[in-house]
Amino acid sequence: MTIFWTLLLAVILARLAELIYARRNTQRLLAEGAREFGAGHYPLIVLLHAAWLLSIALFVPAEASVVPALLALFLLVQILRIWVLTSLGRYWTTRIITLPGVPLVRRGPYRFVRHPNYLVVVLEIALLPLCFGAWEIALIFSLLNAAMLFWRIRIEDQALAGRREIAHGNAG
Repeated sequence: MTIFWTLLLAVILARLAELIYARRNTQRLLAEGAREFGAGHYPLIVLLHAAWLLSIALFVPAEASVVPALLALFLLVQILRIWVLTSLGRYWTTRIITLPGVPLVRRGPYRFVRHPNYLVVVLEIALLPLCFGAWEIALIFSLLNAAMLFWRIRIEDQALAGRREIAHGNAG
C-alpha cells in the first residue's frame, strides 16, 4: 500500500472513530439537558468533509510523491487534534451542543485560541491534499470550509454566549 492510501485510510478511520465518539457525547449531553444549535447546517458539514476525502481519493494519483515537510506538519496537526479532543473530553462533539449553566472549557488549547478545533480542520483541509501536490483540492475545499466556518462560528458563538458569561463571572 502506498503512503497516499495509508494516510488517507488512516484519516478516514480516525474521522469515523471521532463520529462515534461525538455521537456518544452528543447523546449523553442531550440526556443531561443540553440543547443543539444550528442542526440545519450539520448535513452540509458532513457533505463537505466527505466530498473533500472523496476528491482526494479520486483525483490524487496513488503514486503521487509526498512532500515530507507538509506531511510532518499534517502529523503535528494531528497532535493538536488529540489535544483538542482530550481537553474538551465529554463535551467534544461534531455538532453545536451546549449544556446550560456549565462554564466553558478553558484548558488545553482553549487557553490560547477560541476555536482550536476549527483551526485544526482548516489546517487539515489544506495540508492533506498539499502533501501530495493537489493544490486545487486544497484551495477549493479551503474556500468552501471558510464559508462554512464563517456561518458555523457565528451560530456557535451565539449558543455559547451565556456560558461565556458564566466563565467570566458576569452571569446574573
